[in-house]
Amino acid sequence: MSFLEVEPGAAGESLLLTTDTSQPFDDEQMSSSLEEIKRDGKPKETDESNNENISNVNNYDENSSPVQTDNEENELIQDKKWALMDKHIFVLSLAGKPIYSRFGNEDKLAWLFGVMQTLVSFIQSNEDDLLSISAAGVNFVFAIKKPLILVAVSRKQESVPQLQSQLNYIYNQIASILTTSKLIKIYEQRQNYDLRRLLSGVERLINHLLDFCESEPAFLLKAVQCLSLSSSVRGNISSAIISSCSKIKNIVFAILLANNKLITLVRMKKYSLHPSDLHLIFNLVQATESFKTGESWAPICLPRFDSSGFLYGYVSYLAEDCQACLLLLTVEREVFHTLAEAKQRIVEKLRRNNCLEAINDSLAKPDLSCVSSGFIEVRHYLYKAKSTAQFYQPSVSPPYNKYPQVLSNMYKRLHQRLHCPARPLKLFFERRATEAIFAWDTVGFELYIIFEPLVETSNVVAIITRLLNWMKEREDNLFHLHVPTF
Repeated sequence: MSFLEVEPGAAGESLLLTTDTSQPFDDEQMSSSLEEIKRDGKPKETDESNNENISNVNNYDENSSPVQTDNEENELIQDKKWALMDKHIFVLSLAGKPIYSRFGNEDKLAWLFGVMQTLVSFIQSNEDDLLSISAAGVNFVFAIKKPLILVAVSRKQESVPQLQSQLNYIYNQIASILTTSKLIKIYEQRQNYDLRRLLSGVERLINHLLDFCESEPAFLLKAVQCLSLSSSVRGNISSAIISSCSKIKNIVFAILLANNKLITLVRMKKYSLHPSDLHLIFNLVQATESFKTGESWAPICLPRFDSSGFLYGYVSYLAEDCQACLLLLTVEREVFHTLAEAKQRIVEKLRRNNCLEAINDSLAKPDLSCVSSGFIEVRHYLYKAKSTAQFYQPSVSPPYNKYPQVLSNMYKRLHQRLHCPARPLKLFFERRATEAIFAWDTVGFELYIIFEPLVETSNVVAIITRLLNWMKEREDNLFHLHVPTF
């Protein structure tokens, strides 16, 4: 196959931190950034938010949440519907204290949490870590991220690395509420502390995140999709944000998104956002209906940016006639009204330049399908530009619009074939009775394609070359190629 001189969506400087989908990006940790930003603007100050929660840890007795397990164990064992769920997710402390269960009541499952903690402890006593168990078509995957243990039990067509990635996202979702440093401090003070006291309502975010992981290829690709806009409109939107916020101290990120797609991201010089942090922001916005009713102010920890503290987020939809959500993230606690005024200036400039109308037009217009783009032999595809951590996909057409899980499972299988730790592949093609599937991993991009089953093998290379050229011609609309900064 012949490569393009420059692959679609590539850029010399990336809007986001670039990622390798074969590596668990959550295992790496960025250096602390919050205190550095604060030092540039003013003397270091202590972060008191949520400290009251930590000080209260010692006020609770470690046995203050008794668990009733006598007859309830038998009830759950007999509950075949619960036992036969395709996937379970559990979170517990290193001491075995229940924290979260995707299905069922944690207290009623205390016996099961005890079994999982015993398995982990037994393996650790032999100076080893329990990563996974496979039995009877079920994967049991463990992630030990002190002070928590996270467990996935799945019958789905998901590989161990894919399940580990989902567990990392859940851990980061919890850390985004408390910060990692506070999480560790809590359990240093009280090993048997019931963390559910501090995570009331967070189950909603975790549940939505798990549903998100099932339906959004962004999590599989570790990338983000952009709303299709002309580069001039995207540039005008970024300029409106920069000019409206340039005199406000210590704004780190300004993010505008809609329909799970990025419109623009303006960042402070020197600092970048990781796709996994941006996914958590997307999840927060998508799962929080109250954001649509007014302006909000919330502390947000972005674990890959700095897991030790909070950014403070002003969150507001632009206008009643434009359902794009704006987030202004700062290290300053007392600037809500200042950012609210900045948002009004942004909206005025966007309305004056017809940018709101352009956003609405893009949201209202259906995404192009493969057939409408001229690729009648292609049913669907995913394309990721590695240098920018952005991806593109067309609209989902029959038969997969009625069976989205079938499409998702095929992509997970292809992804695993390319990134299998034991034997990774660079190129994969397989013809089935119902479709032909293709995957290609290059230095600059990843490409996954679902073809019609009768596609001629001799035509595949020509179709792929034509598809890459089609995206290259439209890359200014499909990708965010410039890096606006404050």
